[in-house]
Amino acid sequence: MTEPPSAAPRPTLEAVAARAGVSRATVSRVVNGDTGVREVLAEKVRRAVDELGYVPNRAARSLVTRRHDAVAVVIAEPETRVFADPFFALQLRGISKELTSHDVQLVLLLTEGRDDHERVGRYLAGGHVDGALVFSLHLDDPLPGIIQGAGVPTVFGGRPGWPDGTVTSPYVDCDNRGGARDAVRHLLSLGRTRVAHITGALDQTSAVDRLDGFRDVLPEAGERFVAQGDFTPAGGERAMRELLDRVPDLDAVFAANDLTASGALRVLRERGRRVPEDVAVVGFDDMLAVAEQVDPPLTTVRQDIEEMGRLMARMLLARGELPTESVVLPTELVRRASA
Repeated sequence: MTEPPSAAPRPTLEAVAARAGVSRATVSRVVNGDTGVREVLAEKVRRAVDELGYVPNRAARSLVTRRHDAVAVVIAEPETRVFADPFFALQLRGISKELTSHDVQLVLLLTEGRDDHERVGRYLAGGHVDGALVFSLHLDDPLPGIIQGAGVPTVFGGRPGWPDGTVTSPYVDCDNRGGARDAVRHLLSLGRTRVAHITGALDQTSAVDRLDGFRDVLPEAGERFVAQGDFTPAGGERAMRELLDRVPDLDAVFAANDLTASGALRVLRERGRRVPEDVAVVGFDDMLAVAEQVDPPLTTVRQDIEEMGRLMARMLLARGELPTESVVLPTELVRRASA
């Protein structure tokens, strides 16, 4: 019985060096992206790599370059929230597309409590990844300090709200306050005079900024025209019932996001209020899986969630090579049937 042929030995750096007529160190520098090699020698190395089919040993390279070609995506929410909210899917899609185009792996880390924070901190400090993308933080969240202590490059999704200024990493956000102003002005342009607001979770800067935008346009609106939600459909339902009990004749609602608006629409329908004839409704996000599926289709403020994810990843990959500043993307009012 004949023995099966053994696999051909994997080409080594030494073999590439011999084929190119250069030193092993020169091959190593070219393979690892060092720009300090003369072009004529670098071209010889690249040709030898192609001819031999050399594939870098990523594990060995990480020991030399301290690069792991992996990025941690840290979402400060429990998994039940992350997998139920299409916002996170859109942002993760943008991040994944950008990382994949650079042959970088995504490592997803979710947090639900103090033990999870410590676990994330240990993982990041252990040198398993080259950086972290962090979003959906809450104002009392210890993660920024933990991540800073781990010493990994970081980009945040959303404007940080820590007043002490100790966290200086760049962030990507949308113009939450300006988008909220546009939503309220649109409702006023329709002739609505009793406009209410359902907030998001007010321990997040996006919700605070959208509430501030509402108050910019309607500074005279008292607290009875504001009900607190939490960016979920259930929160929108609770807040909508509260508002209708307080202000039975309200004629417009600006909801902090599309999921909140979907809950508000259900309650308005239960109470026999026609939308938009009796009550006009505007959301925020323009998540098509929500905005186009509710009845009636939702007028909302669009932010490019997927592009925000791509920008976060792009900024992280560029750190150390280019000066990185925070980015605030514009928003756009998208009109549909609800207002």
